Amino acid sequence: MSRELLILEKLENELNLKQLQIKSLLTITQAINDNLPSDGLFNMYRSFLSWEMGIEHMILFVKNNIDEDWEAVTSINVEQKTVKSLIPLILPFKRLYTVKNEDAEELQKFDVIIPVYHKNDPIAYSLIGGIRDKDDLYNKIQFITTITNIIAVAIENKRLFKKQIKQERYNREMELASDVQQMLIPGTTPESKFFKMGMVYLPNYDVGGDYLDYIKLEEHKYAFCIADISGKGVAAALLMANFQAIIQSLIFQFRDLETFVFALNESVYKITKSDKFITFFIAEIDSKEKKMRYINAGHFPPILYQNGEIKLLNSGTTVIGAFDKLPFINEEKIDLTKDAFIFCFTDGLVDLMNDEKNYFGEERVIEFVKENHALDPNDLNEKLMTEIESFKGSQEYVDDIAILSIQIN
Repeated sequence: MSRELLILEKLENELNLKQLQIKSLLTITQAINDNLPSDGLFNMYRSFLSWEMGIEHMILFVKNNIDEDWEAVTSINVEQKTVKSLIPLILPFKRLYTVKNEDAEELQKFDVIIPVYHKNDPIAYSLIGGIRDKDDLYNKIQFITTITNIIAVAIENKRLFKKQIKQERYNREMELASDVQQMLIPGTTPESKFFKMGMVYLPNYDVGGDYLDYIKLEEHKYAFCIADISGKGVAAALLMANFQAIIQSLIFQFRDLETFVFALNESVYKITKSDKFITFFIAEIDSKEKKMRYINAGHFPPILYQNGEIKLLNSGTTVIGAFDKLPFINEEKIDLTKDAFIFCFTDGLVDLMNDEKNYFGEERVIEFVKENHALDPNDLNEKLMTEIESFKGSQEYVDDIAILSIQIN
């Protein structure tokens, strides 16, 4: 064959390759414009490399939508048992890399590693090996790199779009849960000539798992409660809504606290099946007789200050919802003196940490109650919030904080 014919054949082959590349590029671009699902794009990529470019070995890694771990989404002649071992080997590369003899054994069947970056973040890696037709090898690798980039960017856009939709749905759910929760927490404290009451509710996020409430039973009798529901977010808010409804239903059916708490536990257990639990404290006060009876179900003990002494209200039972039947229960009755002060709180208060890694702690709370029990409950709560803000320094709140302060007149 003459030299002129060889040149002509080479030019014809190059032209055919260019036409194939343009056709493939248009096909893939059209598929992306038509919003072809990710699996369809992966199949097109695999088919293009296998049938049209003559690739013998290929594997494409992209980030998944769940935890953004690397996942092999399509491959050609690659053993699945070697897939995971490839990931740490390719992550260091930021540019097109030609595999060398001294590289790891797992990489030896591949010729090049094609990383795809968006700004400073990798979004895909393609490993290519065994190009059967070595003619115009450089041009082929460049075009494979182009196609890989187009596919990877399209897949990343799909992933980010799904992530955005998921985040927007989560935000709407959180907004709804927050609205529900705000309706459940009393907006104002009740007023009575028999007592003064102050409340603080500070969720760590938009939606928390703490709960407090006040229920008038009779003219001289009222109940108050505080609870901490395990978990956060929408699930905790929904459980809180159910919990409040159950309390409001049962509290008027059973006039003794022991039966009420037993029934409350059974109702919550039917909902949670012990998957979640609730620490709970409830007290009933007869303001005319100056008597209080209470049950503490695994909650951080409220503080009773009267006659210059501190008493921790820790009698009761275990947490609500963990067992189908409560294993034991103890109700305690206490005579209240004039100006007795009751301080209830959730563990987010004592677990608060400062810059020196010291906890706010129960002892600090007790000392604060001793020194400030004569204040109006709302003033005491406001002073406490100022103190914990000063205490925590630059540290964030680690949990929800709920406070219920009651001064007996």
